[in-house]
Amino acid sequence: YNINTRRETMATWWLLIANMRVTRQEQPICGRAPLNNRIVGGENATAGDWPWQVSIHLTFQDIDFGHFCGGTLINKDWVLSAAHCFQFNASYIVMYFGRLNQSGSNPYETNRTARRNINHPYFNISNPDNDIALVQLSSSVSFSDYIKPVCLAATGSVFGGGTESWVTGWGKLQPDGEVPDILQEVMIPIVNNSACANAYGGVNISITSNMICAGLLNQGGKGACQGDSGGPMISKSSSLWIQSGIVSFGQRCADPTFPTVFARVSPYQDWIKNNTGSNPPGFVKFNSTSNSNFGSVPNLLLFPLSLTFSLIPFSLFLTS
Repeated sequence: YNINTRRETMATWWLLIANMRVTRQEQPICGRAPLNNRIVGGENATAGDWPWQVSIHLTFQDIDFGHFCGGTLINKDWVLSAAHCFQFNASYIVMYFGRLNQSGSNPYETNRTARRNINHPYFNISNPDNDIALVQLSSSVSFSDYIKPVCLAATGSVFGGGTESWVTGWGKLQPDGEVPDILQEVMIPIVNNSACANAYGGVNISITSNMICAGLLNQGGKGACQGDSGGPMISKSSSLWIQSGIVSFGQRCADPTFPTVFARVSPYQDWIKNNTGSNPPGFVKFNSTSNSNFGSVPNLLLFPLSLTFSLIPFSLFLTS
């Protein structure tokens, strides 16, 4: 056992340790919801089902004007949402994490104000493209079973037509209805971009590659509405939940002719990483060319819930 053998042995051990560290670091901490056992659609969520869901409130001079947009926690310091939600000073924003009810007790809840928000530089309020924003928290949040980050769809992810997707939020259940007190959830299928573009072509709205659509064409009743803007559309891959889209706009709430349109997350991976600094969110590549489960459910009667977007400042956007 000479000195060279010893050096080789030590080098081997250090290499093994380094590989173990890399492997451990690469294990995603995002997208895990241990309290969620969802299989088919429902109505009211329960505590911990969607631990990345954020309720964004507008406040002024200590007056809480209530929930107006959703968002998702993507790491301990940042929230992902829609750019059209942030057309005012970030100092008016309070974000709630671990929240289930908009009134009453939320024992697992915490909140933060906003240090700053970053709208995508190519977003324009008169055009729905690039409707994506980041909000930096005033201080980090601690993770629990009720507060966790979601995984984000990595560049090159494919969400084929029919892919099962969940939309969550506190948006109105009817266009002229009240905002629900309890977090709502609905499962809807991805609509491919060509079909979505055909639907919106009649109203002169372009569907770009930065967008992703979902809904029940020719059936309706399932989608997003006022108050859901900025919230997530997510799909499950193995044990991980991956966010494919951000609620952006719709022609009318859960209309059978027009799918809901979301900002597609995957094209913005570099932009998100560049703006979130040394602690980037977890990105996971999703690949599903299609999903046959929806095709096997006659008339999709398992999904009684209607979520809807907020439609400001013009009839597209889906804020409260």
